[in-house]
Amino acid sequence: MIIDCHGHYTTAPRQHDRWRAVQTGGPDADPPYPAISDDEIRESIEANQLRLLRERGADLTVFSPRASAMAHHLGSEAVSQAWTRRCNDLIARVVALFPRYFVGVCQLPQSPGVSVANSVAELRRCVEELGFVGCNLNPDPSGGHWTAPPLTDRAWYPFYEAMVELDVPAMVHVSGSCNACFHATGAHYINADTTAFMQFLEGDLFRDFPTLRFIIPHGGGAVPYHWGRYRGLADMLGRPPLREHVMRNVFFDTCVYHQPGIDLLFKVIDLDNILFGSEMVGAVRGIDPETGFFFDDTRRYVDALNLSDADRHKVFEGNARRVYPRLDAILKAQGR
Repeated sequence: MIIDCHGHYTTAPRQHDRWRAVQTGGPDADPPYPAISDDEIRESIEANQLRLLRERGADLTVFSPRASAMAHHLGSEAVSQAWTRRCNDLIARVVALFPRYFVGVCQLPQSPGVSVANSVAELRRCVEELGFVGCNLNPDPSGGHWTAPPLTDRAWYPFYEAMVELDVPAMVHVSGSCNACFHATGAHYINADTTAFMQFLEGDLFRDFPTLRFIIPHGGGAVPYHWGRYRGLADMLGRPPLREHVMRNVFFDTCVYHQPGIDLLFKVIDLDNILFGSEMVGAVRGIDPETGFFFDDTRRYVDALNLSDADRHKVFEGNARRVYPRLDAILKAQGR
């Protein structure tokens, strides 16, 4: 089967976004939430993500709230808590309606200057009560000003302890940018992917948490393109080789939107560290005039690599099952 590890609910019913506008514009952190019918959710999914999933030949998407709308920099901690809960509950409804096509990954109620330990309760709720298989962790809740400590800082450890206990990975995923210097999806996202990897390289996080797992999206940002730089920096900084120091715990997806980029990713990064992903109906939705196909139809790029059957299985399915053991359990329970 083909598992897409990177999907967002970018087509949620309009009432959901209107509620957010009311919430962030008024004094009430959790105003009355509008009624959204199952039929409205079905329509939003069937006409978009599910249609494309079928057309492009994938089987299941690891699905989370819209990343650019997490907007942890907006409002108080109470605002973030309420917004996060509404977003995650909506994902749970999608999964309940389409259990063979979607599994949930949760947004977290992070806020600038607030301990990430305050996000543990929502992680537990989503994993233990809603059946989610992972989370999206924002390394920069300030929205482009980078006021949070590095991901290797002990301030993050209470959250990592919960991740290890629950045996769930985190996708390192920033949200919108409120810094005019950084376009959200063109600069801030790729900056964050690259920055997270460098933080892991500099620290010793995986010595303290040897089973902790992170997915760095968008093909790892600039990392595969500058792999020699990072190998050299590891050597200069007295770190072990990257394969030992970082790559037992860090994985990249295939959200790279042209063939040469995918070719490079697979040439540089070990197959065991690559998970198929598309982020379709996401940051880049148009058709590539050079190919006539959608930029985010990433299966085409992987298929063009002529991988062996064993390697295709790793990238399309096996690695995702290994990185997301709760996903593997769900699929086995479904007979897949």
